[in-house]
Parts: sequence; structure tokens; C-alpha cells
Amino acid sequence: MILTRGQVKKISARYLPFSDAVSDDLPLGQLLRLSLFQISVGMATVMLLGTLNRVMIVELSVPATVVAIMIALPVLVAPFRALLGFRSDTHRSAIGWKRIPYLWFGSLWQMGGLAIMPFALLVLSGDTVHQVPFAGEALAGIAFLITGLGLHMTQTAGLALASDRATDETRPRVVAMLYVMFLIGMGISALIVGFLLRDYSSLRLVQVVQGAALVTLLLNLIALWRQERVKPMTRAERAEPRPKFRDAWADYASGGDAGRLLAVVVLGTLAFNMQDVLLEPYGGEILGLSVSSTTLLTALWAAGALAGFALAARWLRRGLNPYRICARGLLYGIAAFSAVVFAAPMGSTLLFFAGACGIGFGGGLFAVATLMAAMTMPAKGAAGRGLALGAWGAAQATAAGVSIAVGGTLRDGVNGLALSGRLGEALNTASAGYSFVYHLEIALLFATLIVLGPLVRIAYQPQPNQGAAGKIGLADFPT
Repeated sequence: MILTRGQVKKISARYLPFSDAVSDDLPLGQLLRLSLFQISVGMATVMLLGTLNRVMIVELSVPATVVAIMIALPVLVAPFRALLGFRSDTHRSAIGWKRIPYLWFGSLWQMGGLAIMPFALLVLSGDTVHQVPFAGEALAGIAFLITGLGLHMTQTAGLALASDRATDETRPRVVAMLYVMFLIGMGISALIVGFLLRDYSSLRLVQVVQGAALVTLLLNLIALWRQERVKPMTRAERAEPRPKFRDAWADYASGGDAGRLLAVVVLGTLAFNMQDVLLEPYGGEILGLSVSSTTLLTALWAAGALAGFALAARWLRRGLNPYRICARGLLYGIAAFSAVVFAAPMGSTLLFFAGACGIGFGGGLFAVATLMAAMTMPAKGAAGRGLALGAWGAAQATAAGVSIAVGGTLRDGVNGLALSGRLGEALNTASAGYSFVYHLEIALLFATLIVLGPLVRIAYQPQPNQGAAGKIGLADFPT
């Protein structure tokens, strides 16, 4: 049986994941190519937070404090995402490109940081002879900083470009697809890099990290190719004064809702991410799980997150308010953390695994909903989508980095007090520190719901100038 071209298109539109995210302005082929920048960002994230973290501490014997500082450096660059997004909104080139230059130079920074990374780490470990004090720390810090800057620039410009090309109807599915591609990039690169470094040597480290740098450049080059139309600008248009960042930020936050959305992103990210470094130790130390069993937690979390992405995209496509989806994600998170807390006294590994999956599910709903709210928030004055996405990315990345550090520190501090008997006989257990952090995350989720409340109410409040038909369009939503 031979299928016609029309039948093949119908089959692909029905069964291919995210095939309904395409539009006339963004065909499936171009959407798939554009999403490759998320693969490179996921790979760089795995390198910075996973592979190189372990290599520095175990193979290179770098002090954990130095490693923590290096990993924190890319987070310090995150607040500049708002500025980078604004600059991509207002960039004026002779051929009319706005996002592509930032996506390209972000790719170069990302590649350059990874290219010099292994040599900097070898100097930091003391394997090379030199007479310059703190040369290793300085070189490694520069490498991590450059990689972080490129990562944030690439992702901000790429998300803004995808938002520009998507329609109001397809934008929810585009957002979900880009998040899925980010997770796929993390998962595939973690498997490949782990396989390549199974027999560790200094030469192999250089080959793997520099290979990742080359793959980064190739993926991003394919992603940005012919994604933005050439619209030549006259010399007079390019000579016009550009809007100032402080004016654009004032326009963005003038209604108050933008600032409240960023507060929701910060609080919610703090709540969902404090457990990042605690779930596996909790399962091993408190519940007595093996290494192979705790390894399943990452898979369960990722499966829950993917389910959250897919469900959020479906709800958004049906027109559900993203703030209500965000609230649902927070409620699922409260239930999931409660399950993790009760897993220890009940001795239930099933409850623990269900809680880990629920955390990923709630976090997935929360992330997609808040990103969608930022992408669809109407521009006002000098503010554009790049600024909104940059502000969202800055708030999310900064809060994620801070939450991981705070979670580990609080666990150690509370456990030290509990095991010394200062908190009483009832709390003199190894699970006290973990339980304190999980309860704090539940409290932060409730606080996020409180901050989120006015956004849900305002989004559904009828406007005085609303037409007789009672329809609410994007122009009627508060900025």
C-alpha cells in the first residue's frame, strides 16, 4: 500500500509529538532545527553541574568549597539575562536581525568557555607546574563564567526568537517542546559523557569537553540558520536613538503584575529546587536504599516533569489561564513534598518514589506556566518579549542556584544541632535536617500561592472597556 503525500502529512500531524506546535510561519522542520539550541544548553548544564562537578572533586581532588564557588559563577551571570533580552529586543543591524546575533555570539561564548575549561581544570588540580599564584582558580573561574554567559545569552535569545515566530495558538506547545528538548539534551549528553569518561584520564577529559564545545557550536549553527528574515534597515533607522533599559524595565513593571510574576518565579523555584541535592542522600541514609535504587529518582523526577510539560501544554492550548496551571503545580508540589516527609516515619519507599515523581510533575507545571505567562505578557512601551523572557530566566536561574546552596547548608546545620541533642530528644535523628528543609519547601509553596493569588484574580476580572461579546483578548490583560 502506497501512501500519498497528503496521507503522510495527516499521519505525522496526528502521531508525531508536538506536531500541533507548527504554524505557517514556523513549519515543523524549522521548529525542530530551532529547538536544537536547547539540546546544547542542556549539554552545557550537565557539564557544569554534573560531570565537571564530580571530576573536580573525585578525580582532580579540588576542595569542595572551590568547586561550589566555580559552579555558582554561572548563576551570578543569570540576572543579566533581562538586559540581554532587552538588547535583543532593540538590536538594529543593517539586515534587520534582532535575535540571531545574540544567539550566535552566545554560542561562541558557550563554545569558548567549554574549549578552555579542561586546561583550566588541569591547572587548578596542580597537574601542571607554574609559578603564578591562584592561576588555576582564576582560569577555572573565567572558564565557568564565560560558559555561563554564553548559556544564558543563547537560551534567552533562542526563547525570544521562538516566541516571535510562534502564533498565539501554537505558543503553548512551542514552550512545552522547548522544555522537553532541554530535558532530552540533558539526558542524552549525561549518558554519552558518562560513557566516554568511564576510563578517566587527563587527555580523555580534554577530548570530551572540547568535543562538547564543538558539538555546541554545530548544533546552534544549525538551529539559527535562516530562522530570522532579512529586513534591511536604512541608515536613518539605525541612527535613531535606542530605548534605555531603565525605561523599558519601568514599562515592563509599571502595572505591578510583572514584578509579582517574578516574585512567584523566585519563591516557587526556591520551593521546588531545595531538594535537588537532598533526595538521593535522603533515600540512601534514611530509607536505606541502594545506589541503583536512588538512581531511579532522577528518572522518576524527569518522567514527572515531562508529564507536567505535556499536560500544561494541553491545558494552555484549551485556553486555561497559565496562572491557574501554576497554582495547580504548586498544589501538586505540596502533596508531593508531604509524601516525601511521611515516607521516613512510615518506612515506605513507594511513598518516597511517588513523592519524587510528584515533585517533578508539579515543578513541570509550574515552570511551563510561568514561562508562558512571561511570553504572553503584553509588551508596553519599550518593553519587549526578550526583556520579559530574560527577566523570567534571570529570576529562575538565580533562585535555582541559591536554593541548592541553601538546601544543603540548612540540612547540615539542622542535623548538627539535632544530633548534638540541642533540639530535644524527639528530634535527635539523622532525618531532622532533611525534614526541616522539606517542611520549609512546603511553607514556601504556600507563600507562592499567596503571592500568585492576585494574578489569578486580575487575569479573570472583567475589564471596564470589554465588548458586549464578553471576550478577553491579549490586549485586555494587564501588563
